[in-house]
Amino acid sequence: MASASIPSREYVYLDHAATSPLRPEAHAAMEPYGDVMYANPSGSHRFAREARQVIDEARDAVAEAIGCAPGEIIFTSGGTEGANSAVLGAVRRTGGTAVCAATEHHAVLHCVEHVQGVVVPVTEQGPVDPDVMRETLRTTDNVAVVSVMAVNNETGAINNLELISHAVRRQAPNAIFHTDAVQAACWLDLRTIWPHVDALTLSAHKFGGPKGMGIMVLRNGFNVEPLLLGGGQERDRRSGTHNVAGIVGTSVALTITDEKRASEVARLGALRDELIHGITSRVECATATLAPGVGIAGTAHVCLEGLESESLLYLLDEADVCVSAASACASGAMEPSHVLAAMGVPRERIKGSLRFSLGHTTTRQHVQAAVEATAAAASRLGAKVSVS
Repeated sequence: MASASIPSREYVYLDHAATSPLRPEAHAAMEPYGDVMYANPSGSHRFAREARQVIDEARDAVAEAIGCAPGEIIFTSGGTEGANSAVLGAVRRTGGTAVCAATEHHAVLHCVEHVQGVVVPVTEQGPVDPDVMRETLRTTDNVAVVSVMAVNNETGAINNLELISHAVRRQAPNAIFHTDAVQAACWLDLRTIWPHVDALTLSAHKFGGPKGMGIMVLRNGFNVEPLLLGGGQERDRRSGTHNVAGIVGTSVALTITDEKRASEVARLGALRDELIHGITSRVECATATLAPGVGIAGTAHVCLEGLESESLLYLLDEADVCVSAASACASGAMEPSHVLAAMGVPRERIKGSLRFSLGHTTTRQHVQAAVEATAAAASRLGAKVSVS
């Protein structure tokens, strides 16, 4: 058995959109449920009922942070399962058509493509144009589900779900409107999103909860075909023995994220602006992908035209700076970003794209180090760089 190793040096970690460190409060809350409160909550004895009560209390806390009813919460293994459940589950129940935006995470996009659904183009800044969605739905028969992410996982672009929901309600009134809100929890009040959708999915490790845990919210009165059958847990909507520790850690992390969101958005938004300005002012070929105010506070997406992301990432890694080129969900494979391509970004710019994503452990020193390391990397690769 391989032994775990602790990193031998401190990293400048700016890859929170890939995963955010487990919050200490979540870690502490989870600890008793490994060797003390180990009962299966599906059992009938008192010990099992105590475990089940813990899940009920966690469900209440999650519902409070989202603004939904506790009975609308379904605990899953993560964002991918939730997105698959919403899209494939809706299509399998009705036999209808799935519709999504071209910039969706592959957990949605691949599902829609798998069932030969419809993919809607986006604007140059990334969001879906509600009028384009309305026209697409008007000319598409028997729509079962429409999926539009709240926040893009690569660029941080925000969709106007309220206006898009109007298009869905008008043109596809029988469809389930789903949003992948995995990248939204740290930056947007989920209570402002939930009224406009029928299904919402989250991944715990994006907001400081444990990996392998997720949340699917499904509005009362709406049903999808479950992906997992068996024990009938989660009101027959998602079978499988509950991960009590994971559920507790998820609820604690989401509650803390909700409580600290406003102050963190202000703090990290300022650092994001400093990071973008630092890179684009130092490196001549660097440009910000989104216009100011279009994206969330935690994502700084830049393109270094004429350079290669793979080379930049190698040099940043050598400097102990952790960033990404695109989504971190392709086993490290370096593939051109389908998100940037859908936005019409020229290929020469796409090839030099970098995503810096900030989170609850980010400091100004991290940002300053990242600017210096990026400038040094660009200079080594032949770009014109100014002295700070």
